Amino acid sequence: MEAILDVETEYKQKPRFKFSLVDASFLLFVVILIVFGIYSTVAWMRDSGRLPLSQFVLEGNLEYVHNSDVQSALSRIQPFGTFMTQDVTQLQHAVEDLPWVASAAIRKQWPNTIKVFVIEHQPAAIWNGTALLNDSGQIFNADPGYLHEKDQDIVKLYGPEAKSEDVLRTWRELKPQFEGLGLEITSVVLNDRLAWQIILDNGIRLELGKDALNERIKRFVDLYRHMNEKVQQISYIDLRYDTGAAVGWLSDEHRHRE
Repeated sequence: MEAILDVETEYKQKPRFKFSLVDASFLLFVVILIVFGIYSTVAWMRDSGRLPLSQFVLEGNLEYVHNSDVQSALSRIQPFGTFMTQDVTQLQHAVEDLPWVASAAIRKQWPNTIKVFVIEHQPAAIWNGTALLNDSGQIFNADPGYLHEKDQDIVKLYGPEAKSEDVLRTWRELKPQFEGLGLEITSVVLNDRLAWQIILDNGIRLELGKDALNERIKRFVDLYRHMNEKVQQISYIDLRYDTGAAVGWLSDEHRHRE
């Protein structure tokens, strides 16, 4: 025998879902409860009296950046958030604005601490008398007057702002050639016309011009080796010629004052 399925009968037997006023009220209550919970949580997170960031720890191999510098930088952030709400990137930017800070990494430590790890600029040269260059030739606006004793004898470099890396690189390339003569470069100048000038630790000024820099330095080295005691009488040497050089001598009066 074939079984006949009574579709209409089975359909009538299925219970139908009825959405009553009680169900609607309960659903509304749940929604209100969720919204209130979210609002309360956000308000709690934003409450400056709860989980305030009240301490910081400064870390790193530091010589020029001090706790007071970092504290002052962070205090300028207004309004200051809580542990939950304060943006770490904002803290990082505030610390990296300090003159001696090359980079900073910030993290929050539960429940109220900011950990600040700082890498300092390493001073390679004094730049234009008022700023400093780091090892990469980047300018940072720290005051050269506050250099520690071990850094006070670093070379003085001068030039257009966009040429800081070139000037530092040129000094590094030329330095060994002068050391071979027992001389130190105290200053390198690249003027607005992009002509080079070098001042040595014995007071001699070299005028080198814009072109054939290495060839002119070699010419100076050869000349200097043949001058013997006369070098003490030299004021400047002008090497801006295709061959040879013009030597300026200290006057008798100047030598007496010296």
